[in-house]
Amino acid sequence: MAFGVTIENGIAELVFDKPPVNAFNSTEWASIAAEIKALGTNDEVSVIVIRSEGRGFCAGVDIKELDADSRKIVPVNKGNYDTFESIHLNPKPVIVALHGFVLGGGIGIAGAADIIVASECARFGVPEVDRGAMGGGAHLQRMFPVQKVRYMYFTGQFIDAQEAYRLGAVERVVAHSELRATAMEIAGQIAAKSSIMIQLAKEALTGIEDGSLEAKYRWEQGFTLEAYTHDDSNEARAAFVEKRDAKFEE
Repeated sequence: MAFGVTIENGIAELVFDKPPVNAFNSTEWASIAAEIKALGTNDEVSVIVIRSEGRGFCAGVDIKELDADSRKIVPVNKGNYDTFESIHLNPKPVIVALHGFVLGGGIGIAGAADIIVASECARFGVPEVDRGAMGGGAHLQRMFPVQKVRYMYFTGQFIDAQEAYRLGAVERVVAHSELRATAMEIAGQIAAKSSIMIQLAKEALTGIEDGSLEAKYRWEQGFTLEAYTHDDSNEARAAFVEKRDAKFEE
């Protein structure tokens, strides 16, 4: 199992644990989405915390699965969409506790969440272009300004937790040893309030956001499917799996 769940005192804690980098295949993404949706309808749950064990929060999709069979991009896309939607439109607040690398699908999870806490070692990035795909921009743009998103997308450069805090996406930056406790402290404050009032507040706040996050992400996903029709996309994935530099046709 790529993740585990515990529920205590109104707080559901979902923990990713798939070594080495918490990169999930199409089946695992579908399972994650189903679990988060189920937590949203569980009367024992007032708030959800998502965190990870291992070297980093989430490296996104399993590129090896896609390199072996490019047709898997369809269920992978669906699993990503369903996961991010299950967080953003979940009736319960979702807190993410981030450490290490936050990439690809990890960005989607973070960008869909209500509150972000991060360890000092957290690094945010979208290497999609270098992996022959698209996606992550809609959720990244929910966290950071437009030009910063484009810089990250076009260059593949990362930003660290302090920069993410400066830009307003991260609520707190703490030592890794304090990350879980910080997320659970915030979750406890929320769980102590009226669950009905918190759910109404989330629905209201989601409704006043600019545009539809889900529609924007669907738009992006269409470009991933288009990218997969190009040889450069196949070469980018193969080079990543084979640990070599990509060689693109002029």
